[in-house]
Amino acid sequence: MTHSPLWTALCASAAMGLALGPVMAQEAGEMDGILVQPGETESSTAAESEAPGVGLTASPTEDDTAGDETDEDAPASDAEEPATTATDEATEDDAATGAETGEEAPAEEETDAAAPAATLDVAPAQDTDETEEDAAETGDDAGEDEAQTARSFRDQPQEQREVGADWPFWGGDTNAQRYSPLNQITRENVGELERAFVFNSGDLPEGTADGKYSPETTPLKVGDDLLICGAMNALISIKADTGEENWRYDPGVPNEAIPYGATCRGVSLWTNPAAAEGDACATRVIEATLDAKLVAVDVETGMPCEGFGENGTVDLWQDIGERVPGWYAVTAPPAIVRGVIVTGAQVKDGQAEEAPSGVIRGFDAETGELAWAWDLGAEEQNRNGPPEGEVYTRGTPNMWTTATADEELGLVYLPMGNSSVDYYGSNRSEAEEEYSTALVALDATTGEVAWSFQTVYNDVWDYDLGSQVTLVDFPQDGGTVPAVILPSKQGDIYILDRETGESLFDVEEISGLPKGDIEPDYISDVQPSSTYHTLRHDDLTARDMWGFSPIDQLWCRIQFHRANYDGFYTPPSADRHFIQFPGYNGGSDWGSVAVDPERGVIVANYNNIPNHNRLIPREEAEERNLRPIYEQDEAGGSGAEGEGDPQIGAPYGIDVNAGWRSPLTQMPCTKPPYGGIRAIDLATGETLWDEPIGTARRNGPWGIPSFLPLKIGTPNNGGSVVTESGVIFIGAATDNLFRAIDIETGETLWQDVLPAGGQANPITYEVDGRQYVMIMAGGHHFMETGVSDAFIAYALPE
Repeated sequence: MTHSPLWTALCASAAMGLALGPVMAQEAGEMDGILVQPGETESSTAAESEAPGVGLTASPTEDDTAGDETDEDAPASDAEEPATTATDEATEDDAATGAETGEEAPAEEETDAAAPAATLDVAPAQDTDETEEDAAETGDDAGEDEAQTARSFRDQPQEQREVGADWPFWGGDTNAQRYSPLNQITRENVGELERAFVFNSGDLPEGTADGKYSPETTPLKVGDDLLICGAMNALISIKADTGEENWRYDPGVPNEAIPYGATCRGVSLWTNPAAAEGDACATRVIEATLDAKLVAVDVETGMPCEGFGENGTVDLWQDIGERVPGWYAVTAPPAIVRGVIVTGAQVKDGQAEEAPSGVIRGFDAETGELAWAWDLGAEEQNRNGPPEGEVYTRGTPNMWTTATADEELGLVYLPMGNSSVDYYGSNRSEAEEEYSTALVALDATTGEVAWSFQTVYNDVWDYDLGSQVTLVDFPQDGGTVPAVILPSKQGDIYILDRETGESLFDVEEISGLPKGDIEPDYISDVQPSSTYHTLRHDDLTARDMWGFSPIDQLWCRIQFHRANYDGFYTPPSADRHFIQFPGYNGGSDWGSVAVDPERGVIVANYNNIPNHNRLIPREEAEERNLRPIYEQDEAGGSGAEGEGDPQIGAPYGIDVNAGWRSPLTQMPCTKPPYGGIRAIDLATGETLWDEPIGTARRNGPWGIPSFLPLKIGTPNNGGSVVTESGVIFIGAATDNLFRAIDIETGETLWQDVLPAGGQANPITYEVDGRQYVMIMAGGHHFMETGVSDAFIAYALPE
């Protein structure tokens, strides 16, 4: 799967006889939230806090307990624009060109924006008969110098920025630990947090993009500035202490490029070690876009890096095949290792076996030239790109989530998905099976496989790896081992030696699993299981069925008995529904885990809710007119992944009821909690505490908000950040609250009402000695948490 399914169903207090859960959209694009324009907030019986405008300070928000939130000052209607921006420097014609082509031409006066070519010392002319051959040799020397520079980048580790005052990587530091050494905000004073500023990006989908908004954005902070991307890939730099806009670059991504949702989880940063101070694009922002382009702009000005690709853009559709908008897109920030940009792509699931390739490619961070390609269907043949007239192997597993760079070892760790047809596997190749739903470590300088570790054998459950892995020095035998923390959607967490891929804890095999009637020769009767830790709960029973009323509960219990369910890894079936538990959102998903290396604690939020699925025989799929994306008039759709996917090439399509909700009230059929947050001892894997995350305040049967502050655990997406002072910050839950949690106890210390859902990873940083915490409260159409473009920064009173 590539994105979170559409469910925000919550539970309620059984003792009170209430069942609380949102109404899921019945038609594509229908949402239970109010459309929130920039500067506006959701409206409800209990008025929620409004976002102050840029540069305005709001009073501290009171805890949300009995629906008595107070109104804050109304925001300014428009954020004041800086006098000069990169966007202002471009002409209207340039903007139009960018919108049509997906690229933005640099302003004519910015002809020096490219990274400088290698300079040559030219000897004085000896004669007037210098030949063309001499000039050619000089050009060859220049090319060799550039190649030598690229090789030198890759031969040794480059110095990496540190987390602290800055947040220079998507995962905080180069190890993706989501941990900050800042300690000004403590467990004792966190209750005094107030909004320092709110920046409204203005990057809201319009027209056909309406109902497909799921930004999931995490900013970077470097120096005095924050670097962000909007849902439609607008790159923006703002002042980190005020939210004042520095510059903006819009690559002109069209609406038809949106796959499941308009998403940009973040950007990456690279500094050219060979560049001189003051050189244009010496430090550049790298973004991968929904219309499958790599974009590089100068961090200081936002102007495209002319020496990168074509005027700052590399076309990732190159050698992929026929362009079908929305089928092949990038939503995650690329990893950059030893001067190589490494990116995969999201291939929209469930469409056809003959889908775009899941090839992983490395590009020179200075020039944008292809450094290597890892095509698991033709590793050697396509290492430098496919032969002329051919494309990368179609239908192979892809990496839609965020890779982790290991600059020291020169490796990049790729959490792989499964093949493009998720719920049928008999047609897959041996190469697909080897790397499907596996963590693969590549040599970032060559693209060759160093090792791989598979978490599911013959995956027909869409259990692709969604979490970015975290690098740690794992305590063992009185010392430490360089290790990888690998979370999974099944809930298992593995600890692997990052040099070899070997597990530091025993990996057991669950045996005697059911094989089903659809493809018994393909389904594996054993599956791996971690002995270190699992977030997975016990198998479901009929007593776990639940509902808003006795009738609701009875309906769900009848459906439970009618369905095929033999516990964990029940195989797909067509004669009747089958229950998949955990569902395809985990366990752990793209929000990943946070690690406090000082306390030795892993913080993991997770989902605990099933899917109710059925394979659709091909004849029935034809009768229902289930068409693949390349036969549709409009790319993308706002329904949950798997809601009537055709799976062309397989004998079956697939229907997925993500979150398994009753059609009577659109409430979950299983009892709460549906999501939680857990602290785990890093050294032993033992649970330190486990708490439900999310209240019932926004939800109720038929989508009617209950306003009850009952803490019952909601579905959630997005991760957390942990600080040295022992405070966990997290949004994620569908109650649209941003929380501070005590890492020692799991107690919620503070919370604020967001204008839309916080389905994004927060960050913390420092400017002039003042610590800030920021989250993008953009909402999420699958999670039914509204829509907004607000980046909200919090700090203690000055």
